[in-house]
Amino acid sequence: MTTALTRRTLSGLLGLALVGAAAGSACADKKYDTGASDTEIRIGNIVPYSGPASAYGSVGKAMSAVFKKVNDEGGINGRKINFISYDDAYSPPKTVEQARKLVESDEVLFLFGVLGTAPNTAIQKYMNAKKVPQLFVATGATKWNEPKTNPWTMGWLPSYQSEARIYAKYLTAQQPTGKIAVLYQNDDMGKDYLKGLKDGLGSEASRVVLEESYEIAEPTVESHIVKMKSANPDVVILFTTPKSGAQAIKKLGEMSWKPLTIISNVSASTAAVMRPAGVENSQGVISAAYAKDASDPQWANDPGLGAFRELLAKYLPEINPVDSSALTGYNIATTMVEVLKRCGDELTRANVMKQAASLKQFAQGGLLPGVTLTTGPDDFQPIEQLQLMQFKGERWQLFGEVMSGELK
Repeated sequence: MTTALTRRTLSGLLGLALVGAAAGSACADKKYDTGASDTEIRIGNIVPYSGPASAYGSVGKAMSAVFKKVNDEGGINGRKINFISYDDAYSPPKTVEQARKLVESDEVLFLFGVLGTAPNTAIQKYMNAKKVPQLFVATGATKWNEPKTNPWTMGWLPSYQSEARIYAKYLTAQQPTGKIAVLYQNDDMGKDYLKGLKDGLGSEASRVVLEESYEIAEPTVESHIVKMKSANPDVVILFTTPKSGAQAIKKLGEMSWKPLTIISNVSASTAAVMRPAGVENSQGVISAAYAKDASDPQWANDPGLGAFRELLAKYLPEINPVDSSALTGYNIATTMVEVLKRCGDELTRANVMKQAASLKQFAQGGLLPGVTLTTGPDDFQPIEQLQLMQFKGERWQLFGEVMSGELK
């Protein structure tokens, strides 16, 4: 009797030991850095909800909506996302302040989707020195694709230079001798666009007869448009943010001046730019897209955009579905969710960057057919294709093929 009891006791103790060993092994398989745990993933974000670039506020709002939906559905691998988004009013010193707060006080795992070239430039050295990911920044500057010198910073949007080179290809074919005037924002964004255009034009870069810059804080760009007209160009290119883009197109209309007009993708929102500029003034304007346009009837029954519309209806009913900035936020957040899923139980900053740099022709419902995301250890530029489009009637209409903006 005693022997049987002893056996049972030993058996029970052995069972408990095995359970404990298994639990210890499971815990050992989980790896966390600051900002992650069994129940939570803390993500930091900075977007201009106020100030001259406040039209981009819907980017951050859409990101937040995506993460709310994910949390309502159980989170990612059982962990809820704590998305902490601050306003910097598109002011780089404020961006620095908010980034330090997110990293040092809120102790986020990483920063994600910080918006703007100048704001991200202001924190790039800090983020890389801290070895905290500055991931999928919402700006197309080429400097986000420098994995050797800035291994903790990665872009998401097509590069401004690639986009501008596509415009150069179009102009070479359609306006081979036309004079070109450029209005550009006097920061890294505008200068990046301008460089891409001139590189794309190559030996024909002298066709750019006027390079007119403006400051983001200027209340209006109307005087710059008046000055550009005096150069009598055949083509006007607007490398601007939304508010200035809308002002420029509206002024062109008020002056009854109809040069071939091109506007940057970042200012091609139907809701935030084209309609405020006046639909009649916007006719014929050309831009380029990598994402679907919710106002385009060809996507009326598209499952990818259907998911986007459903998200807005439930979580952001005040946002107009044709606001391309909202779709941008949705698309970037969708990529982020995929990366976090791939991280599994290894939620370290190094692994987040590793998974972000391991995308292979990843397709998303909000992107145009033929546009996919591909990254690698030496390639931090996820999207490199765009398709030209022209504003006709009440919306943008795509034309031509999906093009690469790479320099040959």
